[in-house]
Amino acid sequence: MCSFGHNGVFNPRLSSVSVIDYPESAVTIPLMCLQCEDAVCQNVCPVGAIYRDKNDAVVIDQAKCIVCKLCVNACPLGNMKFSPITRSVFKCDLCGGTPQCARYCHAGAIVYVDPHEDSDRKKRIADQFKEAFSEVKS
Repeated sequence: MCSFGHNGVFNPRLSSVSVIDYPESAVTIPLMCLQCEDAVCQNVCPVGAIYRDKNDAVVIDQAKCIVCKLCVNACPLGNMKFSPITRSVFKCDLCGGTPQCARYCHAGAIVYVDPHEDSDRKKRIADQFKEAFSEVKS
């Protein structure tokens, strides 16, 4: 859905959502930009092409981006991507406020949570994800 919404084609290489598959555990985990509060990608951008928009999403101004890929290398989660097809850096931009991946994920594996939601709840969810991810890895 992500690549179709942004590029008009269904192509996993153009999707901001990565999928990690653990076939031995029958678990598949979707991963995308966490819109970090202190975004490393934004901090390393030498031209200020990465900023926070009105929806609190960390987004890339493609007109300013020089495609140096410092942000791609800096993201500790690997959620900044370079597309050799479009020759541009991209990441989840929350689809301007209504993420299509969450809208169309009927399984509920992807949900959109308002960024201004209680931070304790976010921490609990992150801790649960970390615990589940650790169990899957072992």
